[in-house]
Amino acid sequence: MTDSSFSAAAMRGAVDLTSLVRAAAAPPVNPATATASPSSSAAPSGGIMRDVDDASFGAMLELSSSVPVIVEFYAPGLEPSLGAVIASYGGRLALATVDGSRSPQLAQAFKVQQVPAVAAVVGGRPMQLFVGMPAEAELRSVLEEVLQVAAENGVTGILDGAADADSTESPEPVEEPLPPLHQEAYDAISRGDYAAAVEAYRQQLAQIPRDQEAVAGLAQASLLLRLDGTSAAALRDAAAAGPNDADAQLAVADLDLSGGHVEDAFARLLDVFLALDTDGRTAVRTRLLEYFEMVGADDARTIAARRRLTALLY
Repeated sequence: MTDSSFSAAAMRGAVDLTSLVRAAAAPPVNPATATASPSSSAAPSGGIMRDVDDASFGAMLELSSSVPVIVEFYAPGLEPSLGAVIASYGGRLALATVDGSRSPQLAQAFKVQQVPAVAAVVGGRPMQLFVGMPAEAELRSVLEEVLQVAAENGVTGILDGAADADSTESPEPVEEPLPPLHQEAYDAISRGDYAAAVEAYRQQLAQIPRDQEAVAGLAQASLLLRLDGTSAAALRDAAAAGPNDADAQLAVADLDLSGGHVEDAFARLLDVFLALDTDGRTAVRTRLLEYFEMVGADDARTIAARRRLTALLY
């Protein structure tokens, strides 16, 4: 499901994120690291891409007063994919990646209902850009509009990458290349071809059945495929009309998990479990096991939900 409609009007009437930052008490960006570029305002350095959460987003909000910040929401099993595109803008854009399942305040503030979802922050004001990942040409068109809106609001800084190169901090470790089928699945998800991603992960598991990353990736790609082309409002209406309809409840649980509302997804399926027939219970159990792989076996929410599922089964 992709919605890339966007215009400069998105800046007007946007939700103010100040309260979220005050609650997080995030440290401000150090002005001592700011460098100026000719014909642009000063922009703090510190890297073009940062992974942030509810507690650390304040620094990115501060940064948005100098350079537009693109915010990419992802979830377990679905890695961020905008790094290379944002880097190609030479410091005119910054990227904040957010695991929506672990940052409920941010997911709520940006009204994220499923991932991948991309927003922007310019001068502390958020703009919703799109859900899903469009083709690169469309993506760049939207980013150019963000830069235009930023210029109209006096946000024209450029990040200084040289400051990072001279830093005494240890360099980030170089990531190992993905196995071929994992890379194929990753590329397919990035271009929105979820069926191809599912097939790639299935091929990987046929070769290496115990590849847990492929198991989690298959669950995530399958979820995205199920949600592709659907309407969140229609799914929620169907679930409200059929409280004991397994398919309807599973669809909204997918929606909740995709939007980072992990506990809501777990609770919805566990609450309806006993009211379902045998086939419905089997479907719910299977889906919950997929969710557990995506969220992580060691996650406290998974442990609690697995314990409750066991009690319902026995």
